[in-house]
Amino acid sequence: MFTGIIEAMGEVAQIRREGGNVHFTFKAPVSDELKIDQSLSHNGVCLTVVGKGEGDHTVTAIAETLLRSNLGDLQVGDKVNLERAMRSDGRLDGHIVQGHVDATAVCTGVEEADGSWYYHFRYNPSPEHLLVDKGSIAINGVSLTVVNPHDDVFSVAIIPYTYENTNFQDIKPGTRVNIEFDVIGKYIARYAALYGR
Repeated sequence: MFTGIIEAMGEVAQIRREGGNVHFTFKAPVSDELKIDQSLSHNGVCLTVVGKGEGDHTVTAIAETLLRSNLGDLQVGDKVNLERAMRSDGRLDGHIVQGHVDATAVCTGVEEADGSWYYHFRYNPSPEHLLVDKGSIAINGVSLTVVNPHDDVFSVAIIPYTYENTNFQDIKPGTRVNIEFDVIGKYIARYAALYGR
């Protein structure tokens, strides 16, 4: 489980394909602290550390992960948001994030707002993926608050700290991002679909 509070950014150092799998090697400030078999969120996708080098670590994404996320878009030199799994004695500063990406969304615009930014996104809505105004969403693993959701669009507000310490600085119109909907909303939607009248 994660919180959506990004610890560091990692840079793609190597991409190696093997059958339907892709092995990604990242250079990151937290790489030397990781252990083999440890879970780590990469742009909101929970992946297992399978290899370690000097100042880098390697993870493997299977075809299903590549299909559901933007990891297949990555190129050498790209930046990803990283978060280690939440400690049981830690504060939940963001919201409950599972690291299970539900879908992707495309940035449709970035609006400067006197020192902060509004990022606008479009996605393919479905009954089990609920968005509510001022509710929670994870974008590329970042815990954020939903602004003005309607139909197939929504926005989020980004403060300077988040902009400077995540890969939101690289998101522009046309960029595809990973989104994970609030797990509580997903359970409510599933329950309503099964037992609602």
